[in-house]
Amino acid sequence: LRLYSESNVRFISNDSCATPKLLAEKLSGLGINIDVQHVFTPISAAIKYIQENHLRPHLLVHKNVKDEFAKINCQNPNCVVLGDAEDELTYENLNHALRVLIDNPLIVSLGFGKFYRRTDGYVMDVGCYAKGLQYATNARIEIIGKPSKSFFYQAIQSMNLTKDEVVMIGDDIDGDIGAAQALGIKAVLVRTGKWREEWEKHVVKPDLIANSLFDAVEQLLG
Repeated sequence: LRLYSESNVRFISNDSCATPKLLAEKLSGLGINIDVQHVFTPISAAIKYIQENHLRPHLLVHKNVKDEFAKINCQNPNCVVLGDAEDELTYENLNHALRVLIDNPLIVSLGFGKFYRRTDGYVMDVGCYAKGLQYATNARIEIIGKPSKSFFYQAIQSMNLTKDEVVMIGDDIDGDIGAAQALGIKAVLVRTGKWREEWEKHVVKPDLIANSLFDAVEQLLG
């Protein structure tokens, strides 16, 4: 509660399995009430990119977000939109995507993470599949979401702040901490979620390491 009363907050997520509305509802269930407009995911940014570049995507995305692309022309696809489709990332579906990319070598990747943590353990993230398809087809990868610079700037601009006035708090040494610092944004690594002990000796050096989000807020706000 202190974080919201004393700070301007945005949630930046690479979760491509859920819409901002679903994520806001999930956060609400955890006692964090946030305006859906303050939740940033790759979905809306990808739709904007598709429309601006007149793309017709073959969708390999999670069933929870397919309706978000309902107004997009997907006939005769000239690119592949790739997200964390979970059970849809089958050998058959990946080969379908490959066949599109052979003649139309553009992958619009909803995030570019290596792995993330679920309740049943660590699982591969979309970046692994994007790199695999790129290796097979020499396709160009357009990253929508972290660590894309434009994704961070979109959230910063929504707060009417400069990068020197914000702090990134996250559990991903590359996608959160490294990506933020590359833009000149201070970053705090939390020892929760996908955090790994060896990251404290990583080449990327967080500005601060905290035990949790609560601990990070206490240290930042004093």
